[in-house]
Amino acid sequence: MNNLKYDIDLENMPTHIAIIMDGNGRWAKSRFLPRTAGHKAGVETIRKVVKEADRLGIQYLTLYAFSTENWKRPKLEVDALMNLLVTYLRNEIDELHKNNVKLTAVGDFEKLPEACVKELHSAMDKTKDNTGVHLNLALNYGGRNDIREAVVEIAKEYKEGKISLEDITEERIKKHLSTGEIPDPDLVIRTSGEQRLSNFLLWDIAYSEFYYTDIHWPDFDGEALEKAIYAYQKRDRRFGGVK
Repeated sequence: MNNLKYDIDLENMPTHIAIIMDGNGRWAKSRFLPRTAGHKAGVETIRKVVKEADRLGIQYLTLYAFSTENWKRPKLEVDALMNLLVTYLRNEIDELHKNNVKLTAVGDFEKLPEACVKELHSAMDKTKDNTGVHLNLALNYGGRNDIREAVVEIAKEYKEGKISLEDITEERIKKHLSTGEIPDPDLVIRTSGEQRLSNFLLWDIAYSEFYYTDIHWPDFDGEALEKAIYAYQKRDRRFGGVK
């Protein structure tokens, strides 16, 4: 593959990369712009990163787009984020579909505004049979709530006599998560310098590698993604064992 900035091993790529897209507000503030300008710039970065992930052969890309805690933000900002989601889906879905991208979402996204839910379902339906990079948006997502919902569903199955206690395995719990249909992330990237999980994929990242960068999300690009993958490939992943 041409134009690689880092000497990455294309035979040893992470199957699933999850990204906590942080720093839109700080990016905007550093430029004396409103926070909404940072979110708009962040949408442009999504387009670039999806293309680069596809070029590198990444099979799954999960983006933390809106958390259950983000509702605490000012209403004006939340409304702007919801409008951006609708605009992104409307403007990008044809290009995503053309590039064989499969779009899905995890989280309690049915509680988003009606326009968001409508566009999401339309986009997911249109791309459901695509076989390229699987773009997974975490929307109204919280790791603790996802686990709670799984526990409730399993408890119902037990109460109805459909399963025994012995049937409650890690595999069954994973199946009941909103992320149950996709593999656990190999690599979790967080931009903008913060080093915390922020309630993201708490069950799924038990053995993920973590990569933090000071780059604000709007400035993250293909080269930055390559650098993260290069760092990932230097790790010794033992999964609790010994080599």
